[in-house]
Amino acid sequence: MPASLIAELLNPHRGLSVLAMTGAVVLAFLALKPRTVSQRRHRRYQKQAARALLRLPQLRDEAARMAWLRKMNPYVFEEMLLTALSRQGLRIQRNARYSGDNGADGQVWINGRRWLIQAKRYSATISAAHVSVFGLLTEREGCPGLFVHTGRTGEVSREAFRRYDGIILISGQRLLWLLSGDRRWMDTLTRPPHRSLTPQSQRKEPAPSPVIRD
Repeated sequence: MPASLIAELLNPHRGLSVLAMTGAVVLAFLALKPRTVSQRRHRRYQKQAARALLRLPQLRDEAARMAWLRKMNPYVFEEMLLTALSRQGLRIQRNARYSGDNGADGQVWINGRRWLIQAKRYSATISAAHVSVFGLLTEREGCPGLFVHTGRTGEVSREAFRRYDGIILISGQRLLWLLSGDRRWMDTLTRPPHRSLTPQSQRKEPAPSPVIRD
């Protein structure tokens, strides 16, 4: 240990100041450092997503960008979407952990309205079953949803989308607009759903029709 530091520590007043400053630095480091494996993984994927958003527009054309997205880690793709939405000034909410296939991958508020997000990094045709599961989730939560994917939308999946009016499909060009910060991706979000989006827990069953006797 340097003699100057030893002298500082031997001085009762300065020594206490040095120890207090050291303790404050250690506490600040521990507060900023992710404490769990899940938190560290989230931080890592968010950093990779930020780099990917810088890399994406450098690819030669839209086809190359979509091909690159289809090869990406699904969780990094999810973080790309949330980061891109946040950079557009929208309020987002990330999940505490990655959800798997039966939950939303995040939330965003657009014009004061809450939207669930389903992010699917497909390399082929999307699954109609995934659309149906997400559609049921939006109905339970009583809010619309963004189904964002990198794959191809087949006719079976399109039929599934038609069954759930609260879901907006984001893919292809609209996906690239979203990731680049081009707000044209939001052009169709103002259309009202055809069905009520009241949460199922708050819905009232219709009163039974009166029985008319002769």
